[in-house]
Amino acid sequence: MTDKIIKKKRILRNKRKLSIRSRIVGTIAIPRLSIFRSNRYFYAQVIDDVKGVTLASVDGKKMGLKNNKEEVKKIAQSFAELLKKAHITKVVFDRNGYLYHGVVASFADSLRENGISF
Repeated sequence: MTDKIIKKKRILRNKRKLSIRSRIVGTIAIPRLSIFRSNRYFYAQVIDDVKGVTLASVDGKKMGLKNNKEEVKKIAQSFAELLKKAHITKVVFDRNGYLYHGVVASFADSLRENGISF
């Protein structure tokens, strides 16, 4: 892709991200689940926006898992176990400007299957 197309995609994602973040706030009772996906890896963290503290996080790179549907399900399963240990069962999902399909949808569905509601 040309630099012009990449720049346009980045601008559109940032617009979606700002639109979403203007409506979503995480608290200690219901924290915000924020995701980030690069071309290779998938990352997720649960944040208390009132205190500005990360409560739990998972790193696909450290786990040795790539950014595809099957491996993201494994990441979600281990993240759900981590959240249950921290007594977090309900979160607000912040897709961080990414469209809700493919890897993002697979991650969200797998979290729901493992007992995390949003």
